[in-house]
Parts: sequence; C-alpha cells; structure tokens
Amino acid sequence: MSKQLQDAYIVAASRTPIGKAPRGVFRNTRPDELLVHAIKSAVAQVPGLDTSVIEDAIVGCAIPEAEQGLNVARIGALLAGLPQSVGGVTVNRFCASGLTALAMAADRIRVGESDAMIAGGCESMSMVPMMGNKPSLSPHIFDRNEDVGIAYGMGLTAEKVAERWKISREAQDAFSVESHRRALAAQQSGEFKDEISPYTIIERFPDLATGEVKVKERLIELDEGPRADTTLEGLARLRAVFANKGSVTAGNSSQTSDGAGALIVVSEKILKQFNLTPLARFVSFAVRGVPPEIMGIGPKEAIPAALKAAGLKADDLDWIELNEAFAAQSLAVIQDLGLDPSKINPLGGAIALGHPLGATGAIRASTVVHGLRRRNYKYGMVTMCVGTGMGAAGIIERL
Repeated sequence: MSKQLQDAYIVAASRTPIGKAPRGVFRNTRPDELLVHAIKSAVAQVPGLDTSVIEDAIVGCAIPEAEQGLNVARIGALLAGLPQSVGGVTVNRFCASGLTALAMAADRIRVGESDAMIAGGCESMSMVPMMGNKPSLSPHIFDRNEDVGIAYGMGLTAEKVAERWKISREAQDAFSVESHRRALAAQQSGEFKDEISPYTIIERFPDLATGEVKVKERLIELDEGPRADTTLEGLARLRAVFANKGSVTAGNSSQTSDGAGALIVVSEKILKQFNLTPLARFVSFAVRGVPPEIMGIGPKEAIPAALKAAGLKADDLDWIELNEAFAAQSLAVIQDLGLDPSKINPLGGAIALGHPLGATGAIRASTVVHGLRRRNYKYGMVTMCVGTGMGAAGIIERL
C-alpha cells in the first residue's frame, strides 16, 4: 500500500571558501577538515536543533581515496562533533556527487525513512589527483565504439561538444570573462556572505635565526579563483590544450579546486518539534545519461526531466546554477534548451569560482538556497554535466 510523500526542508546550508589547486590557500588543508568545518557551520545555523535526531550524513566525493577516503562522510560527521549515533556514507557521481548526496538525503525524508539528515560534499584536488593515485580503466571500454568515449579526457569531450554545437572560441572566451566579472561583482557586494563560513588557516614555519617554529593564522573569507585581470585579449592568447587546432583552453575551462559544503535536511515533524524556519524545500532531482564522448551536454537531458518531475517549466526558474565545467558545454546547453542567460550563474560560475568536483553540488546548492532568499526569488536549480556521460539537475524552492 503506497503512502503519500512528505516534503524535505533545507534548514541550513553552508560552505567553505573555494581554494585554487594545487598551489592555493588550501593546498595543505585536508579535505576531511574542510568537510568538518562545513558541517559545524551548518549545525551552527540551527542552534535550536538537537543533533541527536540526525540519523545519517551523506557526503559526495568524486575521488574518494587517500585523505578523502575511508568513508569520509562518517569520519567527517564524527570529527564535527555529531553524536556517534549519526551514520555516514560517501557517494560518488563525479561532478554531481554533492548534488546527488542532497537528493538522496531529501529522498530519505520524503519517503518517511528519516526525519533529519546531513548532506554535503568535499574534495581536495590539491591532495588527490584528478584521476586518483592509481587510475585503471577496464580494457573492455574498447570492445564497443560507443564506450570508447569513457577513456576521453574531459577537455576532449568539451572539444567535441564545441564542434558539434558550433560553439566558437570567441563565444567561449566571452563567457569566461563574464563569469569572472559576475564573480568579482558578487564578492565586492557581499553576495556570498550568507553561504560562506570563513576558514582559518594555521601555518607553521621555522625561524632559522632563533630556531623557533613560528605560527601564523590567516582567515580565508572569499573564493580564491576570480581574477580582475581576466580580459578577452588575454584569453585569446592562450593555446588550446586538449586538441590540435581546438578551442578549449585553461582560460575557458573550470578551475581545479579545493572545498566543501554541507546542508541539513529535515521533515515537517522536525520543523514543528524544534520550531525551525525552513530556508527552502527540495523539490525534485533527475539524472540522465548521454554518450560519454559528449558528456558536457548532459544537463540538456537532466534539466527537462527535473522540471517535469517538479511540474514546472524552464521559465518558472528564477536562478540556475549551471556548473561551468567548460564554457563550450555550458553554452551548448543554454543554446539547446533556450535558457535565459541572465538567470545562469548570476554570481559567476566554476570558470571563475572553481570546481572542487564532488563538493560542487553541495556548494552551489548553498548558493541557490541563500541567493533565492536574498533576492526574493522562488525557484532555483543546480545542474551539471558528469564524467562518463551524464547530466544531473535538482530544483529548490524558497519558502
């Protein structure tokens, strides 16, 4: 006998600043420490909540090994001071790991199996290489032509999208300049203040003159990636790095990054029990597969599916966080679905702000949650392409 689904409410959403990898501000900061900070910051947003009611922590991570291995979700929950009764599971859907974690947490609430969940994501691209420490693809991906694209580097898939959707180098570079412009404007106007929890870095270095170890603290309050010196002329001088005579460059691709984000999702029962005010409602989620060699076009399939599940149309969305893995794929998705560019990444995207893989979904969900409230908008979406040929999209409603 079926029962009616209940709503899943977001009552907290927080993230760390995003550092540049591999030589940025978080190069020596472990990803589990970033996750701990994000979880603690989210919990601090709801002081009236008894954390003993939280049942599980679902955390996304794209390369869950080394410093972010050994089930970083459970370790992060414990080190954040949550009760030992709180479980933890790490999930991997590459770039959509953090968004998938949020969707899974919301689903547990919606079907009535849980009343309070942590959802999040973490990634250190400084400490853990892009493909991991020992990448090993199955040789059977070469058995069928349609599977060979699994072996393509992300940059090459972006080149194929640019070619098929006729996205010019000039358009990609212009998109990138605008991403930096919006990000810098957002930082200057304090748009990220609600979502970012500043992180204190403690650095130790020897004083050779005295033989002492000096300690220096530095407070990181903003994302490290946006550059005021980004210009069309400067980007035009960069060489294509993935294909001979290609158009995808380091300047029109997302930045490798370090960061973490966390959200708290609860049922109506918890809202009433602790007299909490919800920030938003998680409305719907969809994931769809596409040919691996054009993985960047994935949101083209996932966005309509998420909209259909929510009973909405694209015009109903006020804010769309479309992860800028590459300018080429972002422009192709916008072009193919006829999306309003003014609603896309109003505070800049991954080309300027960075893309810490498995953390990005949770980070950008925090951006949407707080952005909708700040601007009095109703519906927002987080969407991204995913390695091996997928797209994911989640819709959030301000309450």
